[in-house]
Amino acid sequence: MDTAVKKYTFKDFASDQEVRWCPGCDDYVILRSMQKALPEMGIKKEDVVFISGIGCSSRFPYYMDTYGMHSIHGRAAAIATGTKLANPELSVWTITGDGDSLAIGGNHFIHVLRRNVNINIILFNNEIYGLTKGQFSPTSLIGQKTKTSPYGNTQPPFSPGVLAMGANARFFARLAGNNPKEMTKTFIEAEKFQGTSLIEVMQNCVIFNDGCFTQYTDKTVREDKQLLVEHGKPMIFGKEKNKGLILNGLKLEVVTIGENGVKEEDILIHNAKEHDNTLHTMLAKLEYPMVTGIIRASEELTYEQREDALTKEVKANSKFTKVDDLFFSGETYEV
Repeated sequence: MDTAVKKYTFKDFASDQEVRWCPGCDDYVILRSMQKALPEMGIKKEDVVFISGIGCSSRFPYYMDTYGMHSIHGRAAAIATGTKLANPELSVWTITGDGDSLAIGGNHFIHVLRRNVNINIILFNNEIYGLTKGQFSPTSLIGQKTKTSPYGNTQPPFSPGVLAMGANARFFARLAGNNPKEMTKTFIEAEKFQGTSLIEVMQNCVIFNDGCFTQYTDKTVREDKQLLVEHGKPMIFGKEKNKGLILNGLKLEVVTIGENGVKEEDILIHNAKEHDNTLHTMLAKLEYPMVTGIIRASEELTYEQREDALTKEVKANSKFTKVDDLFFSGETYEV
């Protein structure tokens, strides 16, 4: 049997469907980044599947020339889990938005992370419901005026990263929606990871929440407002590359290298693979700088591996070799 993987280009993963997102939407960036990443993953095209829920983001499977399913609101994680368990050889990608995954799909979202099913999740976070025309979502800010909060939202928002850490996510990355280069690299790394990978994309909604992440993502400020972390490298940022993070007691503190005796070797080294997620949670919570990149990537047994090990153990110790042995064991009745 031929197991060689054809050398693909991004065009091989682009469907013939008209892409119908609003002009200027970061969804286009995510789509193209994925189409560029897939040829670098070494996966057969027929082994890739995209499963989405409901929302602007969930049109994604139509635009990928792969297998896919546009499912129901909030249930993409559950359907993706079933797909992966039915065919473990598939590369399964879940496409979801902040409303789809953190509101109606909240339970499915936290439990797929807890179980550590070997799938990938891309969370398009624009802090609003876009497809249904501008209602506040679980990530909308306090005071934010929307169609359903005309006097200002009063509900504190979820931080997807902090929520994920609370559910013991083993892989969490956060990226700006206008950074296709890092997005492509991160998608490739997520596919390599054994377990549930979650990538939050801070995505702009040009119609209903324009500029929602501008304070971090605008090209005039992003170097000073974002810290792009890399495993094994010091957490340094800024246009002059002279800002960094240190641990001051129980808090992260921004310092300037060269001031108050601070040296580069004083800056924290990022360890994405650390099993204890305490520092990863602190990085996910930090607002200045906004931490982007792969914040956590700590592998442990996946859900499938644990289930397979248990099945083998039960089989090895079972006195039953076939179903009839079970049916005719214990008390039986003759009719």
